[in-house]
Amino acid sequence: MVTKADTFRALHRGRLPDDPLVLPGPWDAASARALADAGFPALAVPSAGVAAALGHADGETPPEEMFAAVARIARAVDVPVSADVEDGYGLPPKELVERLLEAGAVGCNLEDSHRNSGRNAGRISGKDSDGDVLKDAHAHADWLAEVRSAAADQLFVNARIDTFLRGESDPARAIERAALYVAAGADCVYPIGAPVAVLPLLRSGTRAPVNVLARIDEGPSPAELGELGATRVTFGPGLQRRATAAAAEIAARMR
Repeated sequence: MVTKADTFRALHRGRLPDDPLVLPGPWDAASARALADAGFPALAVPSAGVAAALGHADGETPPEEMFAAVARIARAVDVPVSADVEDGYGLPPKELVERLLEAGAVGCNLEDSHRNSGRNAGRISGKDSDGDVLKDAHAHADWLAEVRSAAADQLFVNARIDTFLRGESDPARAIERAALYVAAGADCVYPIGAPVAVLPLLRSGTRAPVNVLARIDEGPSPAELGELGATRVTFGPGLQRRATAAAAEIAARMR
């Protein structure tokens, strides 16, 4: 029997350079239905988009609320759903996997930086937070291996690499981490914030699909990013922010 996880994994294989997998990010059930109805074969839930929709700052969503939001989205559509669950919220790998599967997710983003201090110690609060630091790459790889062991083939693991966000501009640092994470069982790597100019180098140095962040109506198109090395393209909370801006414009006209 072919599962949604199998379907999602297959979407990453055999992509032509100008045809990366494009995964928009829903933040609730209604937006998920709209995106699925538009023909997208899978969806990638952004933690920042969900946080904003629920009234939280990025990185401050309680795990219970995040998993509940993912579950509502997954129930609303028939296509595979992957979820950004930050750095796992400090949950043991087995529990993290169980909660993702209970929510109906078939994939997850897991990042390799954390907050050193504060009430949410161990969690990232946002890419611009002064408290966010890179985890030890080997320790993080060991943790990813535990997640992979607990998940088997039921989850597609997208390992986010935060070197570029944390001031490590040398692509070699991202490639080193990618190698460790792929060896640990990650299905895909996500060097978030990587400059477009280094994408070909990252692609050539990485033995796994590469996720690239795009901005809606800005910069290279998904096809152009694919030509540069992206296997899949995501937009983070871009759609949610665009929808909020559109609502504000409509509200202004209604006054």
